[in-house]
Amino acid sequence: MSDPTLARERALWAAGARYVAGVDEVGRGPLAGPVIAAAVILPRDDGPWEGLRDSKRMTAAERDAAAVCIRARAVAWGVGGASVREIDRVNILRASVRAMRRALARLAVSPDHVLVDGNALPDLGHPHEAIVGGDNLSLSIAAASVLAKVTRDRLMVALARRYPAFAWETNKGYATAAHLAALDLAGPTPHHRRSFEPVAQLGLFRVTGSRDHGITG
Repeated sequence: MSDPTLARERALWAAGARYVAGVDEVGRGPLAGPVIAAAVILPRDDGPWEGLRDSKRMTAAERDAAAVCIRARAVAWGVGGASVREIDRVNILRASVRAMRRALARLAVSPDHVLVDGNALPDLGHPHEAIVGGDNLSLSIAAASVLAKVTRDRLMVALARRYPAFAWETNKGYATAAHLAALDLAGPTPHHRRSFEPVAQLGLFRVTGSRDHGITG
């Protein structure tokens, strides 16, 4: 798989856009923790970005080093989040959009155009182009994916110190076997998403006293 480039950003610059922001989010799938988004505006002429790619294709050490570089070299960057309460109240998609809007609002300059990983988001509040697999294609989106991932991972590591049974320092809130076992034993924390099925089902079993996961009817 090839590394992301500035091809889409350059096309927008050539069309008259001064600032192009890449936006990505991390944390839609976990059972616990917030969803975090980042927005990054990269400079037009600033040399190569060696090793910068989709955060999922980088090691933790590579992401940490890249995040330092992004913050130092970017024209502007911002990070935003949506809490577990918001996720449970409005659903994960809408909460993700809120996180993205907050990240964009924290940019030091307002973007003329936004590149978003995934599908179009009518409520984003900015003219944007949605790119499926954008974190593997657009360097700005890849940079945003790195900042979002580093921020959320550090937050989950910090929360893990308060709730060591769930091993969030390693699973980051995703539904690993160890996480599910701890959830079954200890029950949900305030940082678990009650609207997500494994957590909601656990609550049902605890209320009914049933351990039969084959409930029908």
